[in-house]
Amino acid sequence: MATAPSTNPILVPVDFSPDSEAALVCAAELSTLFKAPLLVVHIVHDPGDAPGYYAVKGHNKHLQKLEDVAAGMLKEFMQSFSEAHPDLAAISTAETTLITGLPVNRILELADKSAARMIVMGSQGRTGLARALLGSKAESVVRLAHIPVTIVKSDEKHD
Repeated sequence: MATAPSTNPILVPVDFSPDSEAALVCAAELSTLFKAPLLVVHIVHDPGDAPGYYAVKGHNKHLQKLEDVAAGMLKEFMQSFSEAHPDLAAISTAETTLITGLPVNRILELADKSAARMIVMGSQGRTGLARALLGSKAESVVRLAHIPVTIVKSDEKHD
């Protein structure tokens, strides 16, 4: 018995890390299995020292709008991901979006707004004091989400 396609997306927050790439692989595979669309989001979080802008390194050191830099990074991430994983058909139809704000809040809001069926996200793998001081975005999403959340770790070692 064939499963009908779902309009409820699988939400995949990405921060361009190896863990978010591993989460995107997992989400793309689940997308095919569930016949559900992918919604890939990057949350732009304002740094306190230059609100709204990133200093862009290079010949002419200048400030660029945070959203413009992040949009370019998201586009480049998705393009290189697609080239590295040509077997994941769901990537070619994935919707991408950029949102500004606090990552946990925005992930949960987008999950509700898009009626996501689940969230698949990477874990930065912090342990010990760093985790106690900084907390875990993934842990917060797991605790607060009203839908299933899958946390994925990459095989790469973290510093």
